[in-house]
Amino acid sequence: STVVLLEYSDFQCPACKAREPIVENLLEEFGNHIRFVYRHRPLNSIHANAQLAAQATEAAGLQGKFWEMHNVLFEKQSDWSGLSKSELIAAFATYAEELALDVTKFQEHLESPEVEDLVNEDSDGADDSGINSTPSFFLNGEAINPKTYEEYREIIHQAIKA
Repeated sequence: STVVLLEYSDFQCPACKAREPIVENLLEEFGNHIRFVYRHRPLNSIHANAQLAAQATEAAGLQGKFWEMHNVLFEKQSDWSGLSKSELIAAFATYAEELALDVTKFQEHLESPEVEDLVNEDSDGADDSGINSTPSFFLNGEAINPKTYEEYREIIHQAIKA
C-alpha cells in the first residue's frame, strides 16, 4: 500500500536541512509506496528570512520548479540566512536564474498576494494543528518523531505492510 509522509518545514531551520538527506533516501528506497508532502511552517519569530524563502519555492513552483528551488534553498541555507531583505531578493533571483526560470516573472510572483497565501495557508493549518516546531513529520496523519534513518525506515516499512 501507499503511505503519505508529510513534513512541516522551515527553509531557514538547520534541523530541517539536516533531515533533507533522510527524506530523499526514504523516497528513493520506498519509491511508489511513499508520497511525500511538503508544508511550509516558517518560524517567523526566530527566522527572519524563512517566510520569503518559502515564497521563493512557491514562486518557482508557478514555473514548475518547486522542488528544484526547495533543494537549492536547503543547500545554500548558510549563504542566505543572514541577508537583509534586499540582498535576499537578489540572492533568490540569482537562484531563479540558475534554475532557468523566467526571472522577471519569478520576481513578480515572489511577493504577490497569491504566493503569500499559498505559504500562509500551510502555516495557518500548522497553527490549527498546534504545530510550532520544525521539522514536524506525520505518517498517514499520525505524528511521528523518529531520529535516525533506521527509525524512519522501520515506521514506514510497518505502515506499508499494514
